[in-house]
Amino acid sequence: MSIDFFWRIPTHGEPSSHRSRTPYRGDWLQGQDHIRNPGLGGGGRDGYTYIDYIAEVAHAAEISGFHGGLLPSFPMTDEPWAISSFLARETKTFRFMIAFQPGFLNPVTAARMTASLQRATGGRALFNVITGGGGPVQLWWGDSFSHDDRYARTTEFLDVLRGVWQGKPFNYQGRFYQVEDAALPFPLNEEAFPEIYFSGSSDAALISASKHADYYLSWLEPLSQLRDKFERVKARTDQLGRKIKCAVRVDIVARATEEEAWREVRRGFENLDAQQLERYKQQQARIGDSVGGQRQSTFRPKTISDYRDLIIEPNIWSGFNLLRGGQGQGIVGSYEQVAQRLDDLVALGADAFILASTSHLEEAYRVGEEVLPLVRGRQKLHAETPGLLSAVR
Repeated sequence: MSIDFFWRIPTHGEPSSHRSRTPYRGDWLQGQDHIRNPGLGGGGRDGYTYIDYIAEVAHAAEISGFHGGLLPSFPMTDEPWAISSFLARETKTFRFMIAFQPGFLNPVTAARMTASLQRATGGRALFNVITGGGGPVQLWWGDSFSHDDRYARTTEFLDVLRGVWQGKPFNYQGRFYQVEDAALPFPLNEEAFPEIYFSGSSDAALISASKHADYYLSWLEPLSQLRDKFERVKARTDQLGRKIKCAVRVDIVARATEEEAWREVRRGFENLDAQQLERYKQQQARIGDSVGGQRQSTFRPKTISDYRDLIIEPNIWSGFNLLRGGQGQGIVGSYEQVAQRLDDLVALGADAFILASTSHLEEAYRVGEEVLPLVRGRQKLHAETPGLLSAVR
């Protein structure tokens, strides 16, 4: 039994903690037109950029036992393909989970780019395929296709990507893509095809995932609902004669005691201003047609006056997107409690995790050293491979 742990790489900069938005680690911040922290105390540049900072985060995750890192893709981030090429020279075994929307890239070009990256890094690239949540953000990318059409386009994209990777002339006539006698040349076609982590909660997403995904990736949800999603995608995949694994993307706050962990959350919540709370309450209107986003919004209470209003299950807090944006649900507790909740997810069917916490640099060490060794599913793997646990530590 192998449980893979990935860490999120903050390609948009980040605060130094959940408690406050400042000081900010990065040379730009969404909504700001000026550099927040240029480097030197007097305001000048010191030659150290946030790109150097995320290399430190990757180093920290690599030596703390994580298999690799998710490179997110949003309008306010740098391009994951470019960042992965940089980080490849800064790490030795760290794997790069490149998040991207297939509709914005030709699949033959994507195959050549990926195979070249595999060849240059010794096979360290993998995909987080996202199809987009619709609404204003989707139009930012210039994409006006409907929800189900976007997933149909993703399916065709992956059909072509796999087809040309075989190295033989490949022909395809779809609604969105048509190719004739396309193929990766030698030696690119001998590189390993990247593992695919596939995100999406709708029926259209599950259909596409069941055909192409190696891992079905979901945000954290109440366990009964997450179990249902896992069972649905596995049932669809079984019908195709394939097997699929499941993964969970989750933020955590882990401390030596539960009281310390909730104190961190409480201080972050109390430092929010009225404008931030109002934006959070109005977030439903900006979700678009994302089924996953709509599911997340159902866990939001109607009245929020205290951080405890957002506790939806023991050690599960639904206000993480108040503190830094992104998903809402996350795990809060002592090292032992967080590890137990991860084990609960393993028992539910999770085979991999993408974890995150702010700041990603210090927390990579904390989580890697204090939480991961306590996850029993991981301990089972190391028991089957004597000596590995001490090597990873």
